Amino acid sequence: MFKHAVLFSVLQTAARSDEKWLYMETHAATGTYDLTGKQALKTREAETGVIPMLNRNAPCPAMADWLDFVKSRGPEAYPGSPVIAQHCLRPQDRMVFFERHPAEYQKLQAALSGDDRTRAVKDDGYQGALTLQPRRGERMLVFLDPSYETERDMDALANWLPRAMKRWPRATFLVWLPLFRDERELEFGQYVASLDYGFVAGTRWTEFSTKDSALEGSAMIGLRTSPPMARPAYAIAEALEALWR
Repeated sequence: MFKHAVLFSVLQTAARSDEKWLYMETHAATGTYDLTGKQALKTREAETGVIPMLNRNAPCPAMADWLDFVKSRGPEAYPGSPVIAQHCLRPQDRMVFFERHPAEYQKLQAALSGDDRTRAVKDDGYQGALTLQPRRGERMLVFLDPSYETERDMDALANWLPRAMKRWPRATFLVWLPLFRDERELEFGQYVASLDYGFVAGTRWTEFSTKDSALEGSAMIGLRTSPPMARPAYAIAEALEALWR
């Protein structure tokens, strides 16, 4: 929820600018999610996060448009990041989504069907992304939401980011970061945040598990982001922190 609300606000800000954007995701997943389905019920994340929000007002103005959009789609078609980008960006903006998992790629294609601004690519996002280059007059916005199941996942992102930032010196980067009980992500997050100017916003929720590997929060790191992009992210983090405590 935090991740998608912040992404929504950043993309809204981008769409109000004079820039034309090439928006890209390295790990796009399916595009939409059924919060009433087996997987959602198994993890129970939606039960304690998004689902209760559907019956209340937004906890802060920065979340209002995102929550209205989520409510308009219903719990069986919760919008992931590709669908959020479709909604927020304009006719002159382009979107490229990488997803290598075959089943998720097929669902992503279906979610994006009929939108000429978008392109789904069945490929490794890190390798495929570096073949892209913005057109004349375009600026890139890159969203990174990889798996963090192993330390190698963090290492892969830590190695890729400097290469990408050198290739696209004007690009804006958003990196989602899960916050674990044992703080395994701390050193990695500090490294990413040090790569350039921007923002770090995050929130932790009430503990549901005593396992060191338990997920107990969420953060977003913005690199080469403007203050208008950062302010809503801070407001969303503060509002959710108060709500969950």
